[in-house]
Amino acid sequence: MAVYTEVPFAEAAALIERLNLGTLTELRGIQGGIENTNYFVTSERDGQTVEHVLTVFERLSAEQLPFYLHLMKHLATHGIPVPEPAADAQGEILHRVQGKPAAVVDKLRGASELTPTAAHCAAVGALLARLHLVGRDFERRQPNLRGLPWWNETVPVVLPFIDDAQAALLRSELAYQNHVAQSSAYLALPRGPIHADLFRDNAMFEDGAVSGVFDFYFAGVDTWLFDIAVCLNDWCVRHGGDTDGQPEPALEQAFLSAYEGVRPLTPAERRLLPAMQRAGALRFWLSRLWDLHLPREAAMLQAHDPGHFQRVLRARLPNAPAPSAAPEAMAA
Repeated sequence: MAVYTEVPFAEAAALIERLNLGTLTELRGIQGGIENTNYFVTSERDGQTVEHVLTVFERLSAEQLPFYLHLMKHLATHGIPVPEPAADAQGEILHRVQGKPAAVVDKLRGASELTPTAAHCAAVGALLARLHLVGRDFERRQPNLRGLPWWNETVPVVLPFIDDAQAALLRSELAYQNHVAQSSAYLALPRGPIHADLFRDNAMFEDGAVSGVFDFYFAGVDTWLFDIAVCLNDWCVRHGGDTDGQPEPALEQAFLSAYEGVRPLTPAERRLLPAMQRAGALRFWLSRLWDLHLPREAAMLQAHDPGHFQRVLRARLPNAPAPSAAPEAMAA
């Protein structure tokens, strides 16, 4: 959530007024993340202070964005605590700021928990299962734009920036994931809209409960198992120190038990979970390499360490068959 686009106060004020959110009193850029420009916006309406988040989309097109925004609207309407996009008098939730597509959503209550306990992991696991089930009747469809096709396109682009050992690991894992994706077990996995980026800093807690989940702009239709794996790779691993990237089995168990309390995993999901954990690690290692070596200019930008997810991937390797195994053997 770096600031790539400087938004004039007057333009933001006009948008807030048009959305019937009151009179803008403060506009503050948000540091952190790397994809879009984000601002906290504070306004006064009917004598009360109201807070929202203004997002200016830097990469996503106006054709792609309705999927994300309407998914958030759908989830919010069905009781999932997500930011709800604000609509104008015509019911439009996609707007324009500085000539770019933009949206204004509720600012969630609470705070992120960067050192989660088993209770935090369980709360997120249960919420993710609810999110998956609620999303089943969402009618819009859009693929996970950072899925396997993007990995295949992006690996050759980042290879010149890494050493031989990293390149060998990247090529080997990509080959493995291409084989997995061809297996009948993988093709039969349950699918639907997924968050695809539900890291610790994309959830909020208040009084020990999940008060909100946000940043849906990597969402897409994919396997629910991949969404689970992404969460396990962030919520349930060690961060920092000599054991960075190593799994925390107690946290994993808490997350999975709570998830299955809402939606039990299928036998195929259980078998392919190690492979999807590797897939999740590959996806974020690759995107962080991309963002580090091919950055965009931003007024506020905090790059993430690609090495963390390289270590997560290496920690997952013993839990899945070798890349040279046949697809059906890997699914067995």
